[in-house]
Amino acid sequence: MTCENNNINITIIGGSRGLGKWIANELHKDNFNVKITSRNRSSGEKIAHKMGVKYDDDNIEAIADANIIIFSVPIEYMVDTIKEVAPYAPKDSLLMDVTSVKTEPAEALSKYAPEDTYILPCHPMFGPRIPSLDGQVVILTPIEDRCRLWYDKIVYYLKNKDANLVISTPQEHDKIMSVVQGLTHFSYISIASTIRRLGISVKKSREFASPVYSLMLDMISRIVSQNPYLYYSIQKSNKQTAISRKTLIEESNRLAKLIDDDMEEEFVYDMSESAKHLDEFEEALGRSDKAISVLTHDFNYIKESIGCEIGFEHQYSKKIHIGVVESVNATTVTLRDLKNNRITLKISNINILTENEIYEWKKNNLPIHEYDVSIIFPDTCSEDILLSMFSQIKPVIDVNIKDVYNGKQIDDGFMSITFHYSVFNSEEREVVEEYLRGIGGKIR
Repeated sequence: MTCENNNINITIIGGSRGLGKWIANELHKDNFNVKITSRNRSSGEKIAHKMGVKYDDDNIEAIADANIIIFSVPIEYMVDTIKEVAPYAPKDSLLMDVTSVKTEPAEALSKYAPEDTYILPCHPMFGPRIPSLDGQVVILTPIEDRCRLWYDKIVYYLKNKDANLVISTPQEHDKIMSVVQGLTHFSYISIASTIRRLGISVKKSREFASPVYSLMLDMISRIVSQNPYLYYSIQKSNKQTAISRKTLIEESNRLAKLIDDDMEEEFVYDMSESAKHLDEFEEALGRSDKAISVLTHDFNYIKESIGCEIGFEHQYSKKIHIGVVESVNATTVTLRDLKNNRITLKISNINILTENEIYEWKKNNLPIHEYDVSIIFPDTCSEDILLSMFSQIKPVIDVNIKDVYNGKQIDDGFMSITFHYSVFNSEEREVVEEYLRGIGGKIR
């Protein structure tokens, strides 16, 4: 899985949407021969054509020449799909699943994949909105004696993409994930349901909010705004999650009773013991401080930019907005864009562009105006230094020396240098010429 990627055929069962589609795109960009399947032929063909990969609406035919088979179907269909497709896997091929539950899919792969094939259950700990594998957690749960041929190649590929690899067993994975995913999701969904039942306005509550509450509310909103069927499946499919949910409810009731019964010492002791068990006080404070500072950094930066040009990229549409900031409040920023339109954006939905990113976007998207200007300087001046100074003038995109002249029309001890330069706006020509006069130049 290095420079020979174009010799490896990968079939993704269920690769027309969600994580399967994301995987297909990534593998295609890495020059693998990718084929996807889906339940809807019409939409599947369109998606495959748009991605530049192959399509097959028959799962069995789709894996006939596959070196790697990736199952990316909803959790509730995973075992049945493996049962249907795995027996037809070619010799020496690798079968992987990418669901958030590992025990049952691993058992199904072990049971239905031919003995002359290999299996490697996998859990990417991210969704299809991430830009790359860089820094993302990928959990592998290798089955003893069933992934020998492919294991090192998969590990090499993922490490080369800077993924954060975790190696586990299917059973350990499901037990820990019952907390990491199951308990977390259930807690957040329960809090959202409680706020709704209490009739509390979330928008109003943010006016009273501490940074910790705002951060928690953002994470809750991130979860409950996702596909509820998926989150129900995550709760149902991992049998360990039922144990975690039950324990959470029991502990909540026990702690509530301590408060109701005025048992302060017992409550304090319990909370202290939990803190000891977490054993990450300093690290947690550091990470949470960073997260909280991010919430205020963008707002403060934008507020300080009122009257100045700034650039934003919308997180979801990826559209670029560049303009002068007119006003800002706790949640939105209003700017006058390059076409003199007034635009209001939610601060939570935008990323601030660097000066270099704004420059590159302008260079690729705006009309460029080019001019020649001849300036008289003492002939003791260095042409290289003058050119460097010219290039530092803020509106200037590019500049070069077109001509150097010290003939009859130029006084003794002086020379005329003609610069060819470009700017984004014609009005910026005056800024450039004013700067040149300011450093002692005389425009001819």
